[in-house]
Amino acid sequence: MSSAKIARTVVGVIGNVISFGMFFSPAPTFYGIIKKKAVEGLKPDPYVATVLNCAFWVFYGLPFVHPHSILVLTINAIGLVFEFVYLTIFYIYATNKGRKKVVLYLLIEVIFFAAVVLITMLVLHDTHRRSLVVGVLCDIFNVGMYISPLTIMAKVIKTKSVEYMPFWLSLANFLNGVCWTTYALIHPFDIYVLVSNSIGAVSSLAQLILYACYYNNKGKKDGDDDLKPTGVQLSTTNERAAV
Repeated sequence: MSSAKIARTVVGVIGNVISFGMFFSPAPTFYGIIKKKAVEGLKPDPYVATVLNCAFWVFYGLPFVHPHSILVLTINAIGLVFEFVYLTIFYIYATNKGRKKVVLYLLIEVIFFAAVVLITMLVLHDTHRRSLVVGVLCDIFNVGMYISPLTIMAKVIKTKSVEYMPFWLSLANFLNGVCWTTYALIHPFDIYVLVSNSIGAVSSLAQLILYACYYNNKGKKDGDDDLKPTGVQLSTTNERAAV
């Protein structure tokens, strides 16, 4: 085994460990839902979105789409399992309206994903073109998840308070982005993993810089309680961009 392959494998395994922790982070919140037997104000949208994101990365990591991407496949397959567990818990304890919303969104995602898979496999007959189509879609979803905290960053600048931006989540996302960016740069070069994760690393670094600028000011502003994200919502804006 070449030194480059060993290095890539080691970095990929570290990325898997970090990503696993981020996928696991909402577990305490869902344990609370089970104990309370109610979802309260939790929204399923981030988890539904992450299902599609993970599904596309799993598809991307298959050898007949993008060879040599087993570590991309493994962590997103694990993430997919986590998301389905979370959504199952949500479905059990949600209102009828909440259940219908989850089922509708998942149905739309299944149809869209199936269409992409069919077109990719039936129309595109080599891994280069398959990687291009699926990789671009993966990057679109991943970048969307990485830049979703921009609203929180704007709030930090406006209030000059880091009340709404947890340090450890930003740090974890930065390390995750750096790790997968490094993985993508090691031979065989992976432009699609590189693009979204380098953007994610920069986005997370910007959050850390903001935190450094305003960390001494954590005071609440009147009327801002409804703007403060819950732990699970914070974990679902960034952590789902795991690769």
